[in-house]
Amino acid sequence: MNKHVSIKDLGLIDYKKCWDYQEELFAEIIAVKSANRKENKTEKTKNYLILCEHPHVYTLGKSGDEKNLLVNENYLKSRGATFHKINRGGDITYHGPGQIVGYPILDLDNFFTDIHKYLRFLEEAVILTLKEYGLASERSPGETGVWFDVGTPKARKICALGVKSSRWVTMHGFAFNVNSDLSYFGNIIPCGITDKSVTSLQQELGGEMNMEEVKNKVKSHLIDLFEMEII
Repeated sequence: MNKHVSIKDLGLIDYKKCWDYQEELFAEIIAVKSANRKENKTEKTKNYLILCEHPHVYTLGKSGDEKNLLVNENYLKSRGATFHKINRGGDITYHGPGQIVGYPILDLDNFFTDIHKYLRFLEEAVILTLKEYGLASERSPGETGVWFDVGTPKARKICALGVKSSRWVTMHGFAFNVNSDLSYFGNIIPCGITDKSVTSLQQELGGEMNMEEVKNKVKSHLIDLFEMEII
């Protein structure tokens, strides 16, 4: 097992460029695992954690419904946004400046082979971060992500999850609304959920947040939960 993780903070990066980079790292790990199996090798696989923000973009998971995008391409262009169909689970979501996006490219053979536990750990890192700001968030039964006031008319989501896994190697990840422009969520039915709203840390606390500070807290909790050894 190799719990060494290389953290890549890419700042503000085009969605497609970052997706291609994810695919490259993902393929690299899969190739090592395949060679180990075919040639009876024991070469260690690498692990990565990408942290970034994206320009305005909407992404639709492979099981999603394009009808959940409520506007046409011309309108997207007028708002400076793009649209991509991608290979993660989940429905449609929005990424944009002011949102912390995390893409763990991990070989779970190095940690634990349990996708349910993996998703819960991603959620837990955000829940623990929000707790540091005095906010009590939670999970919503039957739905992924991190929420406030579950089971009430005020239920709202602050962090969305969408992942892909093959041979226990992960990609894609989580999107945590910190200083997000929430008006962009009005162009979609987020994650295909019609009866709940979205929120941000800025909206919950009533002021703009220090992105680096929040990102460092999330990163610290991920490191602790997965017992990562940072390189």
